[in-house]
Formats: sequence, structure tokens, C-alpha cells
Amino acid sequence: MEREPVVNDFAVRVATTNGSGSQSSNTVLLRALFQMGIPVSGKNLFPSNIAGLPTWYTIRLSKRGYAARKREVDLLVAMNPATVAEDVAALHPGGVVLYDAPLAPASPPEGLVAYALPFDQFASAACPEARLRKLVKNMCYVGAVAWLLSVDMQEVERAIGRQFAAKPKARDLNLAAARAGFEGARAKLVKADPLRAERMDANLGKLIVDGNTAGAAGALFGGVTVLAWYPITPSSSLAEALIAYLVEHRTSPDGKATYAVVQAEDELAAVGMVFGAGWAGARAMTATSGPGLSLMSEFAGLGYFAEIPAVIWDVQRVGPSTGLPTRTAQGDLLSTAFLSHGDTRQVLLLPGTVEECFEMGAQAFDLAEELQTPVFVLSDLDLGMNNWTAAPFTYPPSPMRRGKVLSKEDLDRLGGFARYRDVDGDGVGWRTLPGTPHPAAAYFTRGTGHDEQSIYSEDPQVFERNLARLERKLDRARELLPPPLVDGAGSEVGIIACGTSHHAVVESRDQLREESRLPTDYLRVRGYPFAAAVREFVAAHRRVYVVDQNRDGQLGALLELDLPRDLVGRLRGAAHLDGLPLDARTVTELILAQEGA
Repeated sequence: MEREPVVNDFAVRVATTNGSGSQSSNTVLLRALFQMGIPVSGKNLFPSNIAGLPTWYTIRLSKRGYAARKREVDLLVAMNPATVAEDVAALHPGGVVLYDAPLAPASPPEGLVAYALPFDQFASAACPEARLRKLVKNMCYVGAVAWLLSVDMQEVERAIGRQFAAKPKARDLNLAAARAGFEGARAKLVKADPLRAERMDANLGKLIVDGNTAGAAGALFGGVTVLAWYPITPSSSLAEALIAYLVEHRTSPDGKATYAVVQAEDELAAVGMVFGAGWAGARAMTATSGPGLSLMSEFAGLGYFAEIPAVIWDVQRVGPSTGLPTRTAQGDLLSTAFLSHGDTRQVLLLPGTVEECFEMGAQAFDLAEELQTPVFVLSDLDLGMNNWTAAPFTYPPSPMRRGKVLSKEDLDRLGGFARYRDVDGDGVGWRTLPGTPHPAAAYFTRGTGHDEQSIYSEDPQVFERNLARLERKLDRARELLPPPLVDGAGSEVGIIACGTSHHAVVESRDQLREESRLPTDYLRVRGYPFAAAVREFVAAHRRVYVVDQNRDGQLGALLELDLPRDLVGRLRGAAHLDGLPLDARTVTELILAQEGA
């Protein structure tokens, strides 16, 4: 039976092997659709080895602008013999599969629309050099998918030109391969599925970027001058992008670097360098993931108690231990909020979009210096390494804020200062930078008990007074951090989430309203300690579902610690973790199961 067209509302998954060169081909397809003005997002699922194991890339087209992973796959491009049976079995009835011809079964799978094309043959015709055919073969399926979905071939060619702008030979080979796939599909296939891409104007003025690149650009605009790091998936590309920006934009006319980059021997050394640089007055940062963050625990406590500015990016992945290095999670919320021992509490920024990666990448340095404390930016693999559609980044609206730093002139006027004295009630003392030319500028930086003058002390009252001052600093942070974003008012049911859970929640709220007549209000937290608005939101709702991408409901646990007891009972857990980016249908099911629907 003829089916209604499905236009700009489906997911395409390409199943290949890691190291086959498919990443460039998938990026070309994503960009061609983006250039047609269609809202798209791309998610790469890859193994934690160099080459040979299965990899999947999913492109979602959503005319409504949804960016979360779609649980159902509508079109499968089957290129990997090791996973073809499993990949095809996962398709829903009525789904579409495009086989590399040698993988196609003798009879089409029941309930699916199946095509097969000889991509090796297309690659041979397009590429005279046998050693390169394996790579350009992937671009053949891009051309075939373009024909199948009515993607404008001119946009595919534009995307190839952009992808291989610095490599003319590779550009020409890939253009020939894409055209071969397009013409081959047109000659050999009869379209029998309803999927179609049509031009829209949803992407005017927008760009495609990943969160790690956006965070690196934000750090550049935030005035970073020192980067110390140790490679770890999925944060390495943040450091690598920042290094490229520094080389381009922080080199003086005489060719000298005005920045310092150190690849340390491990994460412990890296964060130690960052705290040393922050103590000296530099804007310093590192980027890591869960295992590296665990190594940084002792230094994190020193930074908190000695009150040293630093910025630490944690691009979260699945744990415990080594866990799943190339899968995504929000499993570091609790451990980072209390990173180190004793009564240590850290300041967290929680970006949920690539725009916020840029904004918080810059803002983190202001907060670290204003609060004189480490600031942790908690992204995740989905946000950091995948491609997202974004609005152009906004130039920081105000100059850098260095916080309470005394100059020689200040000390001449004051005659001296006490490093850890709270002079205005916000918990933050004045500091000087090493080298300030004044006899009253010096002080001890202590990780041991100390009084207001930074003199060693084991006096119980002095220690208690110091911890109370640090608590006031955290209360000040509630006012300085990006405020939570609230959508909706007046519903009985509320939803709270953070980070990339946002994209699944946005779509889930539409599902709940349209399919189950369940209206919801939504609050997205963007920083910890939580603002007063979070407590007000919980108080205004009978039931509040806390969406978490971890097993234990870590955001919910932080809320329980922060809220008064009479409000804790209103919270409901909606936690899920399988290593894949959170999808809306899972959130909807978790909520409806508790609503009794």
C-alpha cells in the first residue's frame, strides 16, 4: 500500500567499522541536510579502540527542532557484516534498510523496505587507485542516500568541498564517489519508502559545532593563558581545539607565544600546574573526564580550602573505573560537588547546549576569580563530541572580572590586609598576586588550618569560623551562577533536569501533553550550589520528576541535600543509564509509569 510521505522527521543510522573513514562521509551527509535548512543533529557511537570494531552514526532530521536521540531508527545503511543481522533486527516494522550488496539476504526481510547497491563497484568506477577505494566507498553511500531521500546533490558537493577544502585530490575523489553513488542509486533502485528530505529555512544564520570546540572558544574569550592537561576520552578534543585557537590568536607579532600549554605526565600533575598558575594570577584550566577527576581529588580540596582560582572541565563518560570510555553519562555530579575529603563543596557549571559551552567556558574564569575557588564545568560526551546546530555565539558583554585583588596602590592606601578575612559578608577575602611590589603583599597559602591572617591555627573556634565563611562564599555562588531556566507555570507536575537531559525533556513534555494530556512545568538547573528559584519551583508543584543520566539519581540526591525536609517528599526519580544519549520516549515512560498511566 502507498504510504503517506514522511518529510524531515526521521532518523538515519549508518553502521560501519571504526577506522574506515566513515566519519567524514557522515559529516558530509549531516552538513548537506543542514545546508538545506533542515534541523539536524548527529550522534556518533564508536568503540574505545583504534580500528576494526563496529561504529554507528545517527543523523536525526526533526522539523520540530528536536535534538535528542531518537530511539527508533527509520533508515539503516548497512555496511558492516559483523553487525548487519543485529542492526536490521532493530528496525521497526516499515523501516528501511539500504544494504551494501554483499550483505543483502536472498529474500528481503519481512516488514521492511529493502534496497541493495554494489558500493564496491561504484567505488572502483570513481577511484582508479585500489588502495583508496575503501575510503571513498563510504562517500558512495552518501550519494545513494542523497538520491533516496531527495537531498539536493549540489548541497552534498558543497559539503564535500568544505570537508576537504585543504586537500584537492581527496575532494575530487570524494566528489566522484558521491556522484557515482547518486547515479548508481538512480539507475538501480525504485523508491518504495516514504522518507523524504525537503528544504526548510530553520538554519538561517546557524552553525554546526560540537561542545568541546565551543568550550575551547569560550575559554579563549574568557582570557585563558595556561592550559595543563593529560589526554583522556572524551575531553581531549577540547584541549586540542584550545591549543589551535591559542596558536592562532595568542601569538605576538614577533612570533612568541603569550600563553603556556603543558601536556603533563598525568592528570594529577596537570591540575597541580593549574592551581599553581591560578595562584600566580593566570587564568588557568584543564580538561579531563571521570577517571582523571578522581586523581585530582586531593588538589581539589587544596584549591577549595586555600581558595585558589582554577577552571576544570569534566566531559563526563560512563563509569565506574575505566567504565565505557566512549559512552555518555551524567555520573560525576555527586562526586564532583563534594570532590575531596572533609567538608569540601565545589562550584559546578552545568551546560546543556553548545551555546552554553561557549558562554560558561568564558564565565567560569570570572566565577573562579570572583569566588577564589575551583570551578568545574560538567559537560558530557554527547554534548562534547557530537555535532549540534547552534545559534552564533555571543561576544562576552562585559570585561573580565578579576575579583578582589589588591594592587600596590591599594596596599599603600590600606597599609596591609588579612588574606582570609571576610570584610563585606560575602565570604571572599582579598588577595594579592605574587610579585606585587609592596612589603605588606606577602601571605602564606595554606592547606592546613589557618586564621584570617593565614597564620597556622588549630584553634577550634578559628576553624569553625573559617568553615562558616566558606559556607557564605557558597551562598554567594548561588547568586552569581547562571540562573535556572523555567518553562511553564501552574501545572501540578514539574520536571527538573540538567545538561543534555534537557533535549530529551523538551521532546518528552510534548509527548506527555499530546499523547497523555499531562501538562508539565520544567526547570533546568545550570549551576550548583542551587539558586533559590529551585526551591521555589519544587514548592510550587505536587510532584517533581528529576531526570538523571545515571543509575543512582545523582541530581535528585543533590536536590534532597539542598531542600528542606518538607519538600523532599515531592521529588520523584526518573533516572536512566545505558551509555547512549537519553531519548525522549524513555523519559516519557519513566514519568508515566509513576503517574499510573
